[in-house]
Amino acid sequence: MKVAIITDQHFGARKNSKLFHDYFLKFYNNVFFPTLEEQGITTVVDMGDTFDSRKGIDFSALSWAKNNYYDRLQEMGVKVHTIVGNHTAYYKNTNQINAVDLLLREYDNVTVYSEPTEVMLDKLPTLFIPWINQENEANTLKLIEKTTCPCAMGHLELQGFRVNKQIVMEHGLEGKLFEKFSRVYSGHYHTRSDNGVVFYLGNPYEMFWTDVGDTRGFHIFDTETVTHEPVNNPYRLFYNIYYEDTNYQTFDTREYENKIVRIIVRKKSDTKKFEKFVDKLYSSGVAELKVVENFAIQEAENFEAFESEDTLSILNRYIEEAEISLDKSIVQKMIQEIYQEACELI
Repeated sequence: MKVAIITDQHFGARKNSKLFHDYFLKFYNNVFFPTLEEQGITTVVDMGDTFDSRKGIDFSALSWAKNNYYDRLQEMGVKVHTIVGNHTAYYKNTNQINAVDLLLREYDNVTVYSEPTEVMLDKLPTLFIPWINQENEANTLKLIEKTTCPCAMGHLELQGFRVNKQIVMEHGLEGKLFEKFSRVYSGHYHTRSDNGVVFYLGNPYEMFWTDVGDTRGFHIFDTETVTHEPVNNPYRLFYNIYYEDTNYQTFDTREYENKIVRIIVRKKSDTKKFEKFVDKLYSSGVAELKVVENFAIQEAENFEAFESEDTLSILNRYIEEAEISLDKSIVQKMIQEIYQEACELI
């Protein structure tokens, strides 16, 4: 049997941004649902962070999620296994109060897993592992140790895997705890990475600048062969444009309508021509436009930031190269969390 695995959908993201939800909807209308229908898929595993905010949800975002996702799955007769992630658990030390359980009780095709549970996916015993916290950690680790399930799916924070293209997680559980499984699939990190046993599948679409140019989508899992294949999302939201005295008259801006664009200036000999280049982008209907001309970081004469780097990767490399007595990995994690929160406020 083939099963669709999707994770970290973050409905209600960026303060229920219409721009983002319109972008999400292109993926669901043109990629996700057509694939389910074409391949006759009747089971979806959602590996966590279905909604964006663990503290609450905008009613408009909830309406969007029901109208464009859950109602359609119910009408198609698709069974949904939903695993609680850290964004859907209200408290940080327990999964008992969570958004997916409270918001989706009207759907008899949706089952929510707030505790580790052994589930049969067709004929394949599979261990579902929700977000591990203070309350459930001991029981979760015991079940991982004693289970005979060959496959696990969950929302895990493991060391040694990429959080995004620039950062590798140095905290969390050790991956060797899961070596007994033939396959482990996880959400939480939004980019794809694996060690041959544990596979972080990544989220369906771009949400931050750290995602630019990073392949997104969902996966089809075969319960008989215990293998998976990606279904990539062709749609992008974030774009870098490298300006090198580019001719604004011949530059095609049609691709950038309703997109978030960053112009990285490599060469600007004529300010007026550059302004006309920017004006042309604005007139094409870009949703947001930023211009980056100077990466200089003050008080660091020996530090050089590269134009291909985004803000978070620059900050992390700056910390790595700085002469400080603090644990640099802890500082980097704090900066990452602050940066992520700041992005969500934009």
